[in-house]
Amino acid sequence: MRSLRQIKSRNSVVSTMKTAKFAIGQVVRHRLFPFRGIIFDVDPQFANTDEWYEAIPADVRPRKDQPFYHLLAENSETEYIAYVSEQNLLEDQSGEPVRHPQIKEMFDKKPDGRYAPKRQSKH
Repeated sequence: MRSLRQIKSRNSVVSTMKTAKFAIGQVVRHRLFPFRGIIFDVDPQFANTDEWYEAIPADVRPRKDQPFYHLLAENSETEYIAYVSEQNLLEDQSGEPVRHPQIKEMFDKKPDGRYAPKRQSKH
């Protein structure tokens, strides 16, 4: 009986996990701040440090129980890596290319403007 409860408990955890709304290679922009970028990794829920999380002002601090995205990000002044909650992202529909210097290492740009992850060579 105990093992059945454990299985039921595991299944309920899996069923409550949220599916990521955005995909690797998708261009997104921040809902509140003036930056955009290309998604290169997704965490199903918050997976950064508590110090990082607590440094976000409480009035704009996102929930931890949602996907978080790693972006090759840019603003009007610079390029950088950003870690952003799903609730703070919107699809970027500008059609403008992203200028981050690491794009060529991770993505191939398609003729239609989309970014496709580079294939990893298997040794």
